[in-house]
Parts: sequence; C-alpha cells; structure tokens
Amino acid sequence: MTAFNNFLQKYGSVMMGYSVLGLPVFGKRSSQYASANATASDITQDYVRNSSLLINLSKAIGRIVTSYEAVQRLAGYTQLVGRLQDVLDDLHHGKYDRQLVNAELLAERGLQPGKGERYTVDDYIEFDRVSIITPNGDILKNQLSFRVNVGDHLMIVGPNGCGKSSMFRILGGLWPSWDGKVYAPPEEQLYYIPQKPYLVDGTFRDQIIYPDGVDDMKARGKTDEDLMEILRDVGLAGFFEGRDDDDGDDDGDDNEDDNEVNKRKEGNDDSVPFGNERTSSKQTFSQSDIRPDASLISVSSNHNNGQRKKMKVYKKSFSF
Repeated sequence: MTAFNNFLQKYGSVMMGYSVLGLPVFGKRSSQYASANATASDITQDYVRNSSLLINLSKAIGRIVTSYEAVQRLAGYTQLVGRLQDVLDDLHHGKYDRQLVNAELLAERGLQPGKGERYTVDDYIEFDRVSIITPNGDILKNQLSFRVNVGDHLMIVGPNGCGKSSMFRILGGLWPSWDGKVYAPPEEQLYYIPQKPYLVDGTFRDQIIYPDGVDDMKARGKTDEDLMEILRDVGLAGFFEGRDDDDGDDDGDDNEDDNEVNKRKEGNDDSVPFGNERTSSKQTFSQSDIRPDASLISVSSNHNNGQRKKMKVYKKSFSF
C-alpha cells in the first residue's frame, strides 16, 4: 500500500496537472482558446506557469491524502508515550492497579493470588490440585496434580503456551499459587536448567561451578580434583587440561554446551534439576547415569516425540 501511495503521489500529480492543461487545447472549447489572438510565446508562458502551479497543487493534495497513515502512527506513538508517563507517575506515587483478564471467573471460584499453600519437604515434589494461573489471571491449567519421589523422573508434554514452564515458575516461587497445595524441597536442593545453556565470561572452572564463584567453591571444601571427577563423569576430562586461562565464549557445539550444563548440575549437589525444553538439543539426557539419586523433571513440546523416544530415564510423563 505504501508503494502504491508513493507512485500515486509522484506520478499521479504530474498526470493530473497535464490533463488539466490539455483541456483548453483538446477540449470542446479549444477553438475559443485558439481565437484569443494569443501568440506562441503567450501560449508557452501560460503553459509553463499553469503546469507548474497545477502539478505542485496536485502534489500538495497527494501529500495530505497520504499523510493520514503517518498521522495514525503518530497518534499511536503519542498514546503509548502518554500511557508510559501515566505508569511512571503511578510508580512514583506507589500506586499499582492489577488488571485481571478473568476477574469475574476467578472471583466466582474464590481464587486469589497467594491463596495456595506451600510446604517444605525433603524427599518428593507434589502438586495437589494446583491451578496454573498467570499473575494477570489467565488460567492455563485447572487443578494440576502429580507427585515425583526421589529417584523418579518426570516429563511434561504439551504445546507451546499451555503452561509447562509456568509450572516451574510456581514451583520456584516466581508466581503466586492461587489454590491447592505445593510440596517441594528447599530452594538449595532445586536447580533450573535453561533451554539454551549459556556460558559465562571467565575460565573453564567458572563454567563448571557457576553460579558459585571460586571463593564459594573453596568455602564448600571443593577442589579442582572434585571438578576433574565431574569432568570424568561427563567424558570431558581431557578437555580441561590447558584450558584454565581460556574464556568461556559461546563458540562450542550443542553437545559441549549440554555437557557444561550437566557439569554445573553435578557441581551444585542439587537433588531436583528442572529442564525447560532440554529435549530440543542434540544430546539425549544422561543424568540418570551421573546422579542416580536425583529426580529430573523436564518439559517438552509435542513436536519432540522423536527425541522423547530416545530418553529412557523418564519413568512417567503426563500431557497438558
């Protein structure tokens, strides 16, 4: 549409101007114009002057017509800036009004953020009729129930946007629970594995002990020999030698990055790792071989059926 408007403004105005100028010559009253005793010089002067005026007038009218789209964009930007200013003013005065998308439905069911109960346990994770609801009130899953004991592995399957990762947010306390009961180990026993294993700036040692630092590692009584043991578990013992001064740039392949995540999980002594779409990577899981006492919970989209068939560590699964 923009290309058509530009073409119309550039060439349409010229055609309109010359069409108007051609009326006295080729129109029904052309004889009157010819009998006005005008010389060739007068006719040329009239032609040049009027063509310039009419073409510029047509261009001006074209700009007014095509500027409507720009005015609409300007109005949209102005509205966004105004809303941002209002939010900043409310923030400055400590005012916050939460808008729930399903306010009537939530009130009907007696659901409120933070109404759900949470209990700290040692040897299992359980959701007892916990609804997966976003902070703005969008209901993703009604009264989800499942239990994972120590040593069990669970895969959660469903399409994008159905609430698989949102369950982790509730489990980690990032989102409030609106109903039901959540049983989970302490935070220090939980470890979240991202979909893409990002590498931090620093040495190879920093990659393994992240998010801890070297001082934290020493405070926990860990040494480089402990790190070498972790590297042997994931088959990268030879990769460590001579790498202490290398930066951990994100230039390795997917399998090396996956091994990096496995090493981190091993080094943090966590009991329950959570994987967000970890099955989308090339390497299949080997966590059960590394930590037989750990429970692995992972989410996966429906299109990863081929990958899931390779994953023998999962003892059960359910779909959203």
